[in-house]
Amino acid sequence: MERCKSHQHSYLCTGQAHCYGTDGHEIPCSGSGQDGEYQHGLSSPVPRFDINGDTVCDTLTGLIWTRNANLNEYPLTWNEALAFIQKLNITKTCGFDDWRLPNRHELRSLVSHQTRNPALPEEHPFNNVFLGWYWTSTSAAIHPSHAWYIHMQGARMFFGGKDQSYLVWPVRGRSIVLTMTGQRTCYDEQGNVIPCKGTGQDGELFYGRAWPQPRFTTDEQRVSDLLTGLVWYRDAGLAIKPVTWQGAFETIANLNKKQNQQKWRLPNINELESLIDCDRHTPALPANHPFKNAREAYWSSTTSAFEPDWAWALYLHKGAVGVGQKKDPHFFVWPVADPVE
Repeated sequence: MERCKSHQHSYLCTGQAHCYGTDGHEIPCSGSGQDGEYQHGLSSPVPRFDINGDTVCDTLTGLIWTRNANLNEYPLTWNEALAFIQKLNITKTCGFDDWRLPNRHELRSLVSHQTRNPALPEEHPFNNVFLGWYWTSTSAAIHPSHAWYIHMQGARMFFGGKDQSYLVWPVRGRSIVLTMTGQRTCYDEQGNVIPCKGTGQDGELFYGRAWPQPRFTTDEQRVSDLLTGLVWYRDAGLAIKPVTWQGAFETIANLNKKQNQQKWRLPNINELESLIDCDRHTPALPANHPFKNAREAYWSSTTSAFEPDWAWALYLHKGAVGVGQKKDPHFFVWPVADPVE
């Protein structure tokens, strides 16, 4: 008997509950403007995970995972990973025949940005979590011969060649919390467009909550995302050049001094990632988006738990989630705010 429950919401919180200075030392959160101060997003129920034999129900998202995070034991190419899932369904592994390779939103939903080795919630019940890359079913639109993968040691998300070998973590069920990735195209190992039917790819299944149409409403300075409820600064080029992490917070503070209508803040990494359309690149934003002056990469307010003198960033052209050293002027600034009550 499955006992999963799920709740409709906009996006998940990152799990980060502490704040860190440029040098990586922990600091008080009050007044920092960091992710650890605001902790925005849907938070985890306690307990979050419900063990049912060889499967684990994530009550935050409603998804069912194999408790063994490395069923195959050995890395597989992307096509081999998809074929492995099909074999699981033929043999009704754990009693079910609807397993699939998770899309990038689904796999990333397991990640905690407060932990490392692995980057999973502290109370997780999973076995055999490998501290390396795990495949998703989502191809990289910028290089379709590659697919997105997530590193379970520190939570990075990038893309790797489909002919390379990485690990597989099967999932089943549908989440009404997580949103669709936007991917509606399927590709073979060489990056050629192929019919989606029967592939098991994200572009065939597009699991997740559908995007509203239209997705965005705008005024002169603000864009409201009707999918997440977040309000974004319409000019994504607020900072003329890349700034340090501290410089990003200062840019936001200066903006708030000039404007009383909206309290802007630096978005956490999940808020930034929520803008990505996985069917597009350069920038990886939804078609007909209303933003101006999109830059290549943006700071988030989320520190890397793996290296606290680094912070998370969104690589907007690629759609990737990576990190940058806080003391260096790597990235741009994109303010976000909560809806005006």
